[in-house]
Formats: sequence, C-alpha cells, structure tokens
Amino acid sequence: MIGSAYCECMIYDANSLKEKRSVLQSIITRLRQRFNVSVAETDYQDLWQRTEITIVTCSSDKVVAEKELDKALKMIDSFPEIERTVTTIEWF
Repeated sequence: MIGSAYCECMIYDANSLKEKRSVLQSIITRLRQRFNVSVAETDYQDLWQRTEITIVTCSSDKVVAEKELDKALKMIDSFPEIERTVTTIEWF
C-alpha cells in the first residue's frame, strides 16, 4: 500500500525564497530522519510564502502507512513557522 499526502502550506514570515528554503529544509530533513517517508517540495517553488510538500510512504498494510503519514502531518503542524492549509491524501 502506497500512501501520499499533498500539503499546501503557508510560511507567513518568509520575506525571500532564501528564508522559505531555510524553513522547508529544516522540516523536510526532520521528517526524513524520524519517519519512514519520502518528502519533497512539489509546487510553488517560486513563491515566497506558499509551498506544497508531498509526503509518500509505502507499507504492506494500509493501517501502518496511515499511521506514518498521520505522524508526519502532526510533526508539520508542530512547527510554528509553517501553517498547513489544504491536505489531500491518496492511496495506491
């Protein structure tokens, strides 16, 4: 079972692409280190305060994959620099 979560997020304090990348790199690195997921910025690379992060996990059981995605989404919510606005989850 492959689960993917597409998260549109806002980084309100970013005043440049450099500041945005700094926040995103921190979040992406921590997600990769702590969870069994692949993470990438997949949209809005040229906008300062808006981004889309895609998180993908693979497991033999849907429940395990769902828990892993849920933990990763909760971790994104724990960062005060970023606000998750729209999240879409797909299963393959």
